Parts: sequence; C-alpha cells; structure tokens
Amino acid sequence: MSDDVPDIVLVDRPIDPRVLRRLAERHFQDMVKFVADIDRGVAAVGGELHADEEALLLENGSRQEHLWGANYYPGRGEDGCIEYTSLINIRPAQGNRSMVIEDAALRDRIRDIALGLIGRGEPLP
Repeated sequence: MSDDVPDIVLVDRPIDPRVLRRLAERHFQDMVKFVADIDRGVAAVGGELHADEEALLLENGSRQEHLWGANYYPGRGEDGCIEYTSLINIRPAQGNRSMVIEDAALRDRIRDIALGLIGRGEPLP
C-alpha cells in the first residue's frame, strides 16, 4: 500500500483492512485512535491525537457533544479490541468526569459504530 493514505480517515462504511493496517503502523503499531459521532454513525480513524480526529469531524458537520474518543486494537477479538479512553471524553457537563466513557449505553453505541466501521477485533492482513 502506498503512502497516499491520509493521516486520518473519515469512515461511513467499513474501512479497508489494508488502510487500517497502514494507519496503525503510522503511529502506534498495535492500535489506532478513533472518534465516533454517535449521532451520525460515522468515525474518524488514525492520527496521533483524538483532538485531531474530533476537529476533522467538526469540520465535516459533526457536533461536539456527539463525539467520543476511543482506541481500537486489531487482533484482540470483539471483546478486547476497544478501549474507551480519551482526553476528549472529560465532560462534566455531559456527566462524564473522567477520560473513560462511564455510561454503558454510550459505550455500547460506540462499540456498534466501531465494530461496523473499523473491525471486529480480527488480526490485520
């Protein structure tokens, strides 16, 4: 795969596993950061900071209160591939006082988006 893959990819349909591999290799090797828009059902994947993904989604019509950050780990299976931690998740006004997404229903929505668009925790090709 060439280096023409952008640093952050907006996804509204399942990402090509080869693109996901390239994004993972670019910064963290074993994972990618992502921000999910729980209203629009889309995500920004890749990059070094969740804030960069958040900014890209905002530029593309998302609203900040719908954006939540997490990390995706290929190869860990469905039950272990998502970590619901990001600095952008600290939102006392929305009832989330830590970097970890505390609301189980919100985590389920983010999980659905991630499993549908990023992967189900399978190893990358």
